Amino acid sequence: MKIKDIFHQLLKDKDGNFSLRELFTMLYVLMSIISWVGHQFFGVVVPEYMFYAFISMVGAGTFGYSLERKSKSGPLRK
Repeated sequence: MKIKDIFHQLLKDKDGNFSLRELFTMLYVLMSIISWVGHQFFGVVVPEYMFYAFISMVGAGTFGYSLERKSKSGPLRK
């Protein structure tokens, strides 16, 4: 499986459509990992409020995803 295919699967919602919520959740997860690596290995301090903002956005994205139900019509077709 190629990296491109993995990213495409990560960015799809339950109906198989691309969603900005998944994009932003993935972006905030990457930013959290980058800020942690920067703090642990390079001594770059990320302000505490930025870290809490990243984590709360990830939590909001995953919580909204868990509440969402898969539609019965399936993915949109063109």
